[in-house]
This record gives sequence, structure tokens and C-alpha cells, in this order.
Amino acid sequence: MPASNKLRWGILGAARINQQLMPAIVSAKNSELIAISSRRAGAAEAILKEYTPHVKQVDIYNDPATLLKDPNIDVIYIPLASQEHAQWTLRAIEHGKHVLCEKPMALSVADIEAIEIAAKKHNVYVMEGFMYRFHPQHQRIQEIINAGMIGAVRSVRTCFAYPMQPARLYRIDRDISQGGGAMWDIGCYAIHAARFPFVNEKALAVSAMAKHNAFGADISSSGTIDFGDGRYAQFNFSFEHARRAEYEIIGTQGGVKCHNIWAKQTEEPIISWWTDSGEQHTETLEITNHFQLEVEHFSDCILNRQNPKLSLQDAKDNCAIIVAALESVEQNKIIYIKQQNKTTLSFS
Repeated sequence: MPASNKLRWGILGAARINQQLMPAIVSAKNSELIAISSRRAGAAEAILKEYTPHVKQVDIYNDPATLLKDPNIDVIYIPLASQEHAQWTLRAIEHGKHVLCEKPMALSVADIEAIEIAAKKHNVYVMEGFMYRFHPQHQRIQEIINAGMIGAVRSVRTCFAYPMQPARLYRIDRDISQGGGAMWDIGCYAIHAARFPFVNEKALAVSAMAKHNAFGADISSSGTIDFGDGRYAQFNFSFEHARRAEYEIIGTQGGVKCHNIWAKQTEEPIISWWTDSGEQHTETLEITNHFQLEVEHFSDCILNRQNPKLSLQDAKDNCAIIVAALESVEQNKIIYIKQQNKTTLSFS
């Protein structure tokens, strides 16, 4: 742990998401970027110059494994391909590094359980990178729900979509079991957001359908998550639809909608809510950078020895629903989710 109040970050890969994460780490009040690696020659140096041109003293590695050995690094950010997340998270943990792993953390609950055990053993923090949850608009929506303005939550509807561009075809050039397709890319967001008002409850069952391409990757999918007592969360995601990133929560007395879950730091976040009594409200919140808030939150948790907002139990719950949804598509039937004992990863 550094003597200062800033954690030193290393990035394990030159993925496109670094366009958002690198400036976020540099701008965060409690973090600094000191290293980046890529297996592609020149890629790490290129994105460093493009995304953070004013940052000079950053070590560049051509081998991710070598970066992990750097004793000056406190935290690793992993933006590699989905199927590589679990193995590199475990390798980083074994080197005593805290890890912010881009979603999805793993392609199986068993892998997340292995990460949980390793994190406890090495006394490090690990969090899944769902940056949207750190935007204040979701806190505001939670306040509206907690205040009873829409009554008891009965249903949720989420939609995540964007037209697939040629530069991103690598996302759908392999089978789902290898991390390809829409589910592991944007579907995990749709399911995570669908769980938002039910986050402390276990899903009972999932039913889903999907369209696949010649590689065995899903292109579009829709489904329903059963949380019991007639409470359902419907999710939809696609690489063939117009751009969408929204959710709507309906209660017994009204509803609330987030119009842009991925609100960038240049976009005004808007939420709207209404009641059966005739109230209609639209709220515009302050522009903010949820990537920076995510980095600052995770760094604060490490520095102050506090549990992150997004726990490993949350990662396991999300993964269990994803796997069940994929199984539902494959078997064309409702899949009942095996209930697991909840765990809490805490540190002394």
C-alpha cells in the first residue's frame, strides 16, 4: 500500500474501453496511472498517447504477465476479452494486486467462487466493472422507490442495444461458450440493471429466447426473470436494434424510468417518474463521469478497508442468471436457478 493517499494503477490490455477508463484513472483524486501492457506491439503506447497524451511517466509492457510483477502497482484494471477475465483476475490476485475487472468477471459462477477464495487468501479487493451503478441518477431512482412514491416494485423492463459496426465484429466471431455474442457484451448490463430493485433477492427462474449467427454467437435476446410473488424483470438486448440503454420500474402506485443508463460526461442524465394519482415528474441531473466515480469508489474502498458497492456475491448472482438464460435458450424451456448460500467477503 502506498504511503500517499493515491493508489497506483496498472492496465492489463489496450482495449477500446480504455478510452473511458484511462482518463478516469488519471482524473480520480485517489488514483494514478503508472503502467499499461498489451500483447500487440505498440498498442499500449498508441492508446496512451491518444487517450491520455498529457500523462508522461507511465511504464509500458509488451507482456501482461510482466506487468503483474511490477511491485509499484497496487491495482490492476482488466479490460481483456470476456473469456480471459477470470484467469487474469486470478493471476493478478496471486501477485497481491487488487483488481477492477471489466464485466463480465467470469463466464461461470464457479470461476467467481475461485476468485472469491483467492481474494480472501491474499487479502485483496476485487470488483466487477459495472460503471453505470456509480452514476447519481440510479441513487436518485432508489430514493424515489425508498420514499414509496411508486409503491411496491412489481416489474422491471430493461433494453440495451446498438447496431453492430464493422470495427466491433470481433465481439461476435466466436461461440457464446468462448465469450462471444451479445449476452457477455451488453446482455450482462441488461440483466444487472433488471436486478436493480431486486438486488437483495434471489432470482427463482429465467426464460429466454435468442437469435444466433453462424459462429454460434447470440445477436439478439429477450427474456424474463422470475423473482417470485408475481414480480418479473424483462430484459432485451441486441446488436441489430437502434441504440438504447434504459430501464423502467413499475410499482403498485406508479413508475420510474432511467432514459440513458450509459449517460456520458457530456450528456445530461434524465429520469422521469409518475404516479397513479396523476403526478408527472421529469428530473435532469448533473452531468458526471461514472467511470471516474467507479475508480474513486474502488480506490476509496481499498484505502479505507471498506467493502465495495458491487460485491462478489452480486457478481455471482448476475452470472447465475446469465448462465440460466443461456441454458433456457439452448433447451427452450424455463430454467430454475439453484439457490446458493450468500457470502460476504470482508477484510480485517
